[in-house]
Amino acid sequence: MGAYEQSVAKIVEAIGGKENIVAATHCVTRLRFALKDEGKVDKEKLESIDIVKGSFSANGQFQVVIGQGLVDKVYNEMVEMTGIGRATKQEIKDAAEAKLNPLQRAIKTLADIFIPILPAIVTAGLLMGINNILTGPGIFYEGKSFVEVHKEWADLASMINLIANTAFVFLPGLIGWSAVTKFGGSPLLGIVLGLMLVHPDLLNAWGWGAAKEKGEIPIWNLFGFEVQKVGYQGQVLPVLVASYVLAKIEQFLRKRIPDAFQLLLVAPLALLITGFLAFIAIGPITFAIGNAITNVFVSIFDNVPAIGGFLYGALYAPLVVTGMHHTFLPVDLQLIASTGGTFLWPILVMSNVAQGSAALAMMFAAKDEKLKGLSFTSAVSAYLGITEPAMFGVNLRFRYPFISAMTGAAIAGMFITLNKVIAPSIGVGGLPGFLSIVPQKWAPFFIGMAIAIIVPFALTFVFSKFRKENR
Repeated sequence: MGAYEQSVAKIVEAIGGKENIVAATHCVTRLRFALKDEGKVDKEKLESIDIVKGSFSANGQFQVVIGQGLVDKVYNEMVEMTGIGRATKQEIKDAAEAKLNPLQRAIKTLADIFIPILPAIVTAGLLMGINNILTGPGIFYEGKSFVEVHKEWADLASMINLIANTAFVFLPGLIGWSAVTKFGGSPLLGIVLGLMLVHPDLLNAWGWGAAKEKGEIPIWNLFGFEVQKVGYQGQVLPVLVASYVLAKIEQFLRKRIPDAFQLLLVAPLALLITGFLAFIAIGPITFAIGNAITNVFVSIFDNVPAIGGFLYGALYAPLVVTGMHHTFLPVDLQLIASTGGTFLWPILVMSNVAQGSAALAMMFAAKDEKLKGLSFTSAVSAYLGITEPAMFGVNLRFRYPFISAMTGAAIAGMFITLNKVIAPSIGVGGLPGFLSIVPQKWAPFFIGMAIAIIVPFALTFVFSKFRKENR
């Protein structure tokens, strides 16, 4: 018999028995279930099981936090015990998606597109952080950068910057691959579409404003109809919409063109039609929409920075609970492309650190050994940018640590926004996050981080003295 047979049996019983399981799979840390009726789950019973570190429902899936490495063994034991078929993550997603309303479905679609490309963006952000340290004035020497003093390092910094920038320069290629895959088209065509939108023959999007002022925007003349010959570097909306159109045209053609002619006709026709639409209509319209969205956020944070920073800091963690935080990654990328930096991402760091601090306070406040251990490991995870174990395993479970974290994040968010802290790239949303902040703003960023550590810790610890959980 398996080593975890007893615990697995209790998990199955707590989620309503094997007859309540439609399908099950797992990711790096969690069991993921599509359940017939989530109302049958006994959360208290489930979370009292030794190996369970927390549970939550998101995007139509019921997820049980087990932990890295152990989750594989638990899943294998469960498959053996219950006889349920091994499901892929996609099958679970499809089963869960059927229960979602249109808004939830839209948020989930964005998540499914951006999560696969996140490692590339975060890696680029970290590398750009190293470049910032080498080229930022005043970090090591008064008024001068490290590479200005040590000129032999300049080319190394330049090479690091090129490697780091690649994911941002060719961002539409990454999004095209992920989006066309999600919408049911050929991933390779998605890559070609994305790269087509940043082709070197086009005017670079970052030079569009200057070219417009000078009246030097290049054009194509299509039989008297003028189309701007402009690229979409760093833009999100043009490639998202074009990817959807490409996937639907490809599906339409595959159903109607005989197999013998598909290789010859489907890809060329799909790309040609989408390409024309992208440059003539999709690109210009979505470019304007993207800039309008950017202007809304910029105007809010310019006119009422204290309120903007406070609210986004307070609400980011609840957005994570609902999954709606994924809708802000495109906004961050749009801000970076349009204004050279995002003021939203640094607030995300504050929120993640605050959740970790609240969980850490629970380690000192709690008497239960299992809760102490879970609080510590989930706090470390949150400090490195992964907040789910802290939020779902500890803070939401007792509520007041979650509210304490929201309070700390709101104050820290307000402080760094008033001090105009921005990130020219997206990195690790935790303690290493300073690498992605412009070096001139490190001081207010670190003060904000201190607020996000101290306030939630203190509030959680004080509240715990009036609660039963510190048994």
